[in-house]
Amino acid sequence: MLIVMNPHVNEREVEVVCRRIREAGLTPHPIPGTTRVAIGVTGNTAPVDPEPFRELPGVVDVIRVTRPYKLTSREMRPDDTIIEVGGVRIGAERPVVIAGPCSVESYEQTVETALRVRSLGAHLLRGGAFKPRSSPYSFQGLGVRGLEILAEARAVTGLPLVTEAVGTEVFDRVEQTADVVQIGARSMQNFPLLKRAGASRRPVLLKRMMSATLEEFLLAAEYIMAEGNHNVILCERGIRTFGEHSRYTLDINIIPELKRVSHLPVFVDPSHAAGRRQNVIPLARAALAAGADGLLVEVHPAPDQALSDGMQSLTLDAFEELMSDLPRWTPSARPAEVHVP
Repeated sequence: MLIVMNPHVNEREVEVVCRRIREAGLTPHPIPGTTRVAIGVTGNTAPVDPEPFRELPGVVDVIRVTRPYKLTSREMRPDDTIIEVGGVRIGAERPVVIAGPCSVESYEQTVETALRVRSLGAHLLRGGAFKPRSSPYSFQGLGVRGLEILAEARAVTGLPLVTEAVGTEVFDRVEQTADVVQIGARSMQNFPLLKRAGASRRPVLLKRMMSATLEEFLLAAEYIMAEGNHNVILCERGIRTFGEHSRYTLDINIIPELKRVSHLPVFVDPSHAAGRRQNVIPLARAALAAGADGLLVEVHPAPDQALSDGMQSLTLDAFEELMSDLPRWTPSARPAEVHVP
């Protein structure tokens, strides 16, 4: 349910409505907008009678939200969500590029990559300190030392950090370091992890599971938002199909559909979808042309020697090609400005 308030409503009237919602055993979610203030209502397991709320001071209308996902829906919030991280506006008009190595392997590798991607126009630095791998014998990341290296790379470059929390047991440590916490595709339905992310003040980049429907994807985001964290970035990274010509199949269709039904920013990870570096740039172009708000790209100074996902990591020269080509594939005509302290 969505309670629409008068455009000139004051804080006291909003608090009165929120108190009445809580008295009914429900949870209020105030949603400020450009032209109105609304209050989302969650927590009901059956239809809620709107009439007691309709008569409260400052209330203009009460609208039933028909979709199973509530807080992520444009029915609840028609305006696009814009998330600011280190001076970079995510979800605004210009695309944002998050770039860096799949795994943090050493200080030299990470800082070299960070300095170069920053010089080429990347806005945030990605890198895995904890790595969920299909095989227990594959490189699992440097753990806490990897987080320390990422923090050192941020100090050198000024780029905000995006790194993954693979479970609740490491979330506190990741949260202390990261500017954006990533929830990987394999963890999309790790509900304790989603709830912990919802209690965080850090923005969350949520990847779509390789077999998840759009509804399941948005309901996973709903878990985070229902706990109070509304700064969620959705990331499409490819789905599993019968195709053998690529690692996964990039679902371009979901980008405009997510933009239609949800107000959250939508990113695309062309590296994981492609699995082969020669296909990353064409997929990145397609994602931006379809309306994605940004890209999450793997870049490595020597991808053939990478400890994880080297085949899908761009060389630094290839990343330069991607960034120089970026304006052609975006409505804004140029990428977002880089804000470096």
